[in-house]
Amino acid sequence: MSDALGFPDGFVWGSATSAYQIEGGWNEDGKGSSIWDIFCREPGRIADHSSGDVACDHYHRWQEDLELISQIGFNAYRFSIAWPRVQPSGKGRVHEAGLAFYDRLVDGLLQRGIQPYVTLYHWDLPQALQDDGGWPQRQTAERFGEYAAVVAQRLGDRVTWWATHNEPFVAAFVGHLFGEHAPGLQDPAAAFRAMHHLLLSHGLACDAIRSACRPEVKVGIVLNLNPVHPASDSDQDRQAARRFDAALNRIALDPLFRAAYPEELAPLIESLVVDLEDGDLKRIAQPLDFLGVNYYSRSVVRHDPDFALIQASQVHPPGRDYSQMWEIYPEGLGEILTRVWVDYVRACPGLPILISENGVPVPDGLDFDGRVRDVRRIRYLRDHLVQVRKALASGLPIRGYFVWSLLDNFEWAHGYQMRFGVIYVDHATGRRVIKDSGRWMTQVIRANGLAPESGF
Repeated sequence: MSDALGFPDGFVWGSATSAYQIEGGWNEDGKGSSIWDIFCREPGRIADHSSGDVACDHYHRWQEDLELISQIGFNAYRFSIAWPRVQPSGKGRVHEAGLAFYDRLVDGLLQRGIQPYVTLYHWDLPQALQDDGGWPQRQTAERFGEYAAVVAQRLGDRVTWWATHNEPFVAAFVGHLFGEHAPGLQDPAAAFRAMHHLLLSHGLACDAIRSACRPEVKVGIVLNLNPVHPASDSDQDRQAARRFDAALNRIALDPLFRAAYPEELAPLIESLVVDLEDGDLKRIAQPLDFLGVNYYSRSVVRHDPDFALIQASQVHPPGRDYSQMWEIYPEGLGEILTRVWVDYVRACPGLPILISENGVPVPDGLDFDGRVRDVRRIRYLRDHLVQVRKALASGLPIRGYFVWSLLDNFEWAHGYQMRFGVIYVDHATGRRVIKDSGRWMTQVIRANGLAPESGF
């Protein structure tokens, strides 16, 4: 890390995906249905009326995709396991064909010198478990621990890096309070109970993974974290921002690192999570081997008495730079990394931080010459990597950076309207084309740093 824009030796450069967003093969080789398979079939749920039935057809084109990862130069790949591909009913019988797919994927990565980073849950709960009550039921956490043991026993001789969950806040609240993701509920009690059981299942899975894997195993969790700013200097907005931060960020960070829920949420937790047991928080707070931080934007918040739970809601400041989904705010990455370090990670010597997702949806497409000139994405990535480099220079223990996403994929309730990939995918034909952003990442990885000027 000799020059101002260089990164440490051994810094991890990766890309990330999730199973439902890219795999397709939704009912092939004995795979069970997930809550997203069912949710996508409900009228009005997906903006373009699509689904992940085919997605990027990664289930059949995985070797091509691994070659593209290698061609760009990524030395790590973060992907998720589809629980219903391994256990079609979410419990009991283990499906050999599903495990064999991930065997091939892991072996293919290692053969190419790419380190696999496995996420056990990226929102595709087996529908059979949803029929039994889903995440609001404590038994789902127990089933997840059993599932974690199955996968770890199979892949643990080759996979070192394991994340239990991706963004439990989104799974709990976007799926159970706002109704915008599967399973599409709008029930505060279900949301808070789901959040507790997701965190509890993290603790159960940590135990299962460490029991099944080699001693050097690294087990962590991936959280979506935003710096929260008040919309004004008024006391009402500042207090609203604190409540919003408790509900968005500290609802996961405090149990994981302090074995307690934020005091602002205590009345809600006590009234809604009726099955919280002695020992739950201790199990949730067992030591992590890494923390994954997903960052996309900040949250600007005002006091809002109409939102009864926390009396706070987001606003979108005028005159700012926006993507198709969020404000583009690179400084927020440095801010949230520093906050996580100061308030939580610093008390855990040797605990590394991974930027496990960072990316942007902007319109792009093939030009006349077959090239994808996604200049805004390059600028976004560069500006955020500058923030990572500044955080490293300040002494923060950041081990790696994963671009979201490898491929243009199924973007949940937005369907295929949003393109996040550094690889363009024609969803009609499956054709892949490395975008200018992917070629730019090749330059960054080869240099292990940011050049003063880009050739794109």
